[in-house]
Amino acid sequence: MKNTIAERIFDFLKDYPPFNLISKETLLEIAKNVEIQHFEKDKIIFDQDDSPHQHFYIVYQGAIRLYRFVNNQKYNIDICDEGDLFGLRPLIMNEHYVMGAAANEETILYGIPIEIFHDIIKEYPKVSQFLIASFATNTREPFSDKHKGKLFANISSVQKIDHGYAETQSAKYSKNPIICSLDTTVREACNIMSDSKVNSIIVSKDKLPIGIITDKDIRMKIGTGLFHIDEKVSEIMTSPVVTFPEKISVAEAQIALLKHKVSHICITKDGTDQSELVGVLGNQDLNIMQGNNPISLIREIRHSKDVETLKFIRVKASELTKGYLEQEIPIYFITKVISEINTAITKRIIKLSIAELGEEPPVSYTWLAMGSQGRKEQLLITDQDNALVFENVSEDIYPKVKEYFLGLATKVTEKLNIVGFEYCPANIMASNPKWCLSLNEWEKQFKDWVEDPVSDKILLSVIFFDFEYIDGDRELYNQMSDSVFTNVAKNEIFLSFLSKVTLDNPAPLSFFKQFLVEQDGEHKDQFDIKSRAIRPLVDAARIFALQHNLKINNTIARFERLMEIEPQNRDLFESCAIAFKILLQFRTSQGLANDNGGRFVDINSLSKADRLKLKSCFKPLSNIQDSLKMRFSVALIS
Repeated sequence: MKNTIAERIFDFLKDYPPFNLISKETLLEIAKNVEIQHFEKDKIIFDQDDSPHQHFYIVYQGAIRLYRFVNNQKYNIDICDEGDLFGLRPLIMNEHYVMGAAANEETILYGIPIEIFHDIIKEYPKVSQFLIASFATNTREPFSDKHKGKLFANISSVQKIDHGYAETQSAKYSKNPIICSLDTTVREACNIMSDSKVNSIIVSKDKLPIGIITDKDIRMKIGTGLFHIDEKVSEIMTSPVVTFPEKISVAEAQIALLKHKVSHICITKDGTDQSELVGVLGNQDLNIMQGNNPISLIREIRHSKDVETLKFIRVKASELTKGYLEQEIPIYFITKVISEINTAITKRIIKLSIAELGEEPPVSYTWLAMGSQGRKEQLLITDQDNALVFENVSEDIYPKVKEYFLGLATKVTEKLNIVGFEYCPANIMASNPKWCLSLNEWEKQFKDWVEDPVSDKILLSVIFFDFEYIDGDRELYNQMSDSVFTNVAKNEIFLSFLSKVTLDNPAPLSFFKQFLVEQDGEHKDQFDIKSRAIRPLVDAARIFALQHNLKINNTIARFERLMEIEPQNRDLFESCAIAFKILLQFRTSQGLANDNGGRFVDINSLSKADRLKLKSCFKPLSNIQDSLKMRFSVALIS
């Protein structure tokens, strides 16, 4: 006779890590021993300093609030919802709980017996790795001396995960998506989802996907009373849906889920929402080991409580980059993934810093990344370039407002430095009063740079023109962007000055076609791949983008858009895009191999094939510089 309850528990667990790493037979045995527990709102599961339970927990329905008392003051630490694990301390360390857990709403938990799981950890190393990493993100000070001997007894296994990368493979998705019509009620949709044992349903019309409802929508919109369960699905569905064609790789799927901040993608015949729905792909369909999954890293970042945890996650991101390169995943994909991780880390650091200040920002602000992070090309942990813009305020409150944001910026840059992003040697950081300004002050700054393009101002503008929104008020970012392009459009001669500075960069090869290397100093006889090869391509892409009013920061994306705008120069821009990809991948590989920024390359240590590959990138560089010289009449600039 079948154990129906155990099968339902199995069906739930198999979709969530680390249970998705366990064999069907073993997981079914776990399901038979799971304890189902129901808690009313605010009911305590365990309190701080309580003795360890015989179970750890996964949220089946509802939400759990984690809290901690410090000096008799209660602090809410985190919220765990469907599929989240908590109460792992007895499993990992067998100590009293250091924080409490209570039902944030009516909640059903599955209690996983610790006794059974000890044997599973021994049999499945990947499960052990995931649980240790999960425990680390919920530990107040996971890198403290107290925990080093226990929590990170297997630290190497967490950091050096075997890379079974499947990102280049086609993503497997459900080819029988559960659908309903616009006339369906939410109640009917819930019943369909329950009967089909799925956590999403696609709202379709004439076989076209027009919306999606997930378990989270039902919990957040129906369970909270915002909408009635007998209303039409159109009232709570997310629309439009994110769509992709049938041939989608795991890497593309991961990037799409990160970029659009969704849990499901609709698969259609031609990849648009105007063609027939053929499948649906969710987070859990990406059955990749959690330690290698950028989505899980983003989740860890979002749940992190301190900067040391973020530092640990960024180390894991470097391992991810290394594995991607070894598997020859396209560099453009890698830049997108790592950029999302870097952005998430910065956003989390800003939130932690605001919490430390104990006071919310007095007015709207925007945190900006510049340089390689602004262009979404920061694959290695290099120095930081950032700025802050805040809302225009009256003179009487300006000093206090600026003081707040300088204090915030100082905390943020300090934390970024701890994570591994070194301070900018030129002090181009938001903690510098010159890079923490009101919107009006920034606009005046742009105007001055563009109208009086002396060398120092041009260098500053070059750094700044790759600025990218990270956090805060996006409207301030939009206003700044509009101001930049308006000023450049009014002063076309400015692009000529920018071109001259770009052309003044030293060439990569000598007259005899030999690599030009550093003549003295710390890097004597080494080739500066950043200054002599990568930077000229970055600068050229930026100048052409400014000319065409392209609000695109990424170098590869700029060249690809220029290929469309100037079809007569398509070959030139395409060759530059290819060269840039090769150079960026080469620098990243060098940096990871030597544990540095990868800027300086020992040419003598390279194979003949690698030297030829590098040299092949220099012809497009020469061609694009010739184009700049002619188009912007650089010879006329003294």
